[in-house]
Amino acid sequence: MPPRPGPGSCTGLRFTFRSLRIPRRTLIAAPNPDDGPLLTRRSDRALPTIPSSRKTWLKTLPVFISVITISALAIFNYQKASSSIVNATLYALRTSEIGKRELGEQIYFRDKFPWIWGEMNQLHGRIDVSFGVKGTKGKGIMRFKSVRRTRMGYFETQEWSLELEDGRKLQLLDERRADPFKNTTLQAES
Repeated sequence: MPPRPGPGSCTGLRFTFRSLRIPRRTLIAAPNPDDGPLLTRRSDRALPTIPSSRKTWLKTLPVFISVITISALAIFNYQKASSSIVNATLYALRTSEIGKRELGEQIYFRDKFPWIWGEMNQLHGRIDVSFGVKGTKGKGIMRFKSVRRTRMGYFETQEWSLELEDGRKLQLLDERRADPFKNTTLQAES
């Protein structure tokens, strides 16, 4: 009987791992294009070489950058188009006498995918946007400009105008009437 290994000896473990050793298979080269159809395929075969071409990478980089840029611009424009500022100005234009008289009924964006030009920075108190509108009678470009002079102050509308196709520029903000964009409930509370 062979002697038993002592408590600090590793010979017993080596013996166990040697008996569990799995036989290795050699790697098989990838098939060549002229070899004919593959009837069997081993999972441990060598992978084919992939040609690395800098030309392909350099060709696709401008396409990738342009797609990312166009996507980012479309996302930011969609955010502007669906903002409460644009919705409120469109609603005020629909209910305005001048807007109804010049553009007709059913006033909405001029284009199917509207582009909102300008800055919409509520955090710093600057709103200056313009976009195309249309109605049943005509088309035009509406511009809205409003600023907040102090950090906790209210926005003051400086310009709300409609430029028609014939070049006429109509001021929609009537000095005699109250500002249609002021929040009167907030001013009543203070």
